[in-house]
Amino acid sequence: MTDTAAPLIALRDVFKIYGSGESEVRALDGVDLDIRTGEFVAVMGPSGSGKSTCMNVLGCLDRPTRGRYLFRGVDLAGASLDQLALVRRHYLGFVFQGFNLLARTTALENVELPLVYRGVPTVERRRLAAKALADVGLGGRELHTPAELSGGQQQRVAIARAMVSEPSLLLADEPTGNLDTARKHEIMRLLRALNDERKITIVVVTHESDVADFASRTILFRDGRIERDERRGAPS
Repeated sequence: MTDTAAPLIALRDVFKIYGSGESEVRALDGVDLDIRTGEFVAVMGPSGSGKSTCMNVLGCLDRPTRGRYLFRGVDLAGASLDQLALVRRHYLGFVFQGFNLLARTTALENVELPLVYRGVPTVERRRLAAKALADVGLGGRELHTPAELSGGQQQRVAIARAMVSEPSLLLADEPTGNLDTARKHEIMRLLRALNDERKITIVVVTHESDVADFASRTILFRDGRIERDERRGAPS
């Protein structure tokens, strides 16, 4: 990766506006942002700062009111809902605070889901799901349901599910919010390792500074704008 390489993500003068007149709210207020392939970025900010709205735009869950969102050089700002769904399916992985696992299905079946949507044959998707679980340290737990796993293990299943389709971008929204400190750091070390070893681009939204410390770049939002953008070395 070089500084001259085209960014994986580029926001150009992006606005997200709700309401009008006196009730207008600018959730994003002219944001410019580049994220390059292989970066590990933490997005922080107080409630209402715009960080979650930015995540929704990056994840193709919402479209900007105006401005450009370039993903791998393609402007998605005016893409249709079907086109955005295709981008999510083929290029993005998501991890959420609440794990979002299907309660009555096994870890293996949960991880298989993105491959089911892609139409991957059964034998191949089971092989890939088993490998993804092994990669996050859950080999041997394939047949356990979420109720049989700890919170940290459930989040590992969620990460395996996000990674099984080898996305270009992994988006994690408060991924440690439901975990104690030990499990929180365990999950962040796992994400750090995935970033270091596979050069997967990761964007984590968090309000916790110790979580942000695992990233190599921290972006602080305030009032819909980027207030600070800092790069640093990876933690030891």
